[in-house]
Amino acid sequence: MNGKMKTAWWSGWAAVLTIFFVSMLMAQLRNSTPDGQRREEPASKLSQAQPVSDRLHIVIKKGARTLELFDGTRLVHTYKTALGFAPAGDKEIEGDGKTPEGEFYVFVKNPQSKFYLSLGLSYPNAEDAKRGLADKLISRSQYDQIIKAIRKKQIPPQNTKLGGDIYIHGGGSGQDWTWGCIALENPDIKELFDAAAVGMSVSILP
Repeated sequence: MNGKMKTAWWSGWAAVLTIFFVSMLMAQLRNSTPDGQRREEPASKLSQAQPVSDRLHIVIKKGARTLELFDGTRLVHTYKTALGFAPAGDKEIEGDGKTPEGEFYVFVKNPQSKFYLSLGLSYPNAEDAKRGLADKLISRSQYDQIIKAIRKKQIPPQNTKLGGDIYIHGGGSGQDWTWGCIALENPDIKELFDAAAVGMSVSILP
């Protein structure tokens, strides 16, 4: 190989390496926000994460109609949701069509839901029980049962005048249509169901 051929050969490799490193740098910039924080994880990564992090928790924002899945402080993914048919305000009584607000946990994963898949939420919580007792919607015995279940992270009574059977489930998120549950598109609840664990915390904000 003469001098000119060697120079051309090395120049070609230098160009390839330059393109490679520039591509890597551009990929890092695309995956970062201006303040340096990571963007949301692609949805496809949810089902690949093994084991599921015990730091996962859910934040539902009723006004925005979104469900956000977090791993610690890192936002993993945001889903569009539908709520109860009368979504404004906190749930008060059975059949009011409102989606509850407050702090809850997942007490069951149901793979045979009427709406594809579902995660049961611990409504009524302690605050709901206190309100129900003060408003004479539940008895002292029912109040005690709710508080005991919450302390043990079990299923609270579901058949009082406060209502119950609040789930995150499939069935579609095009419009508010449930009796108080949080509805997602079926592919979205599948991803969330696979990532979720019993005991996971769920915050529902106005």
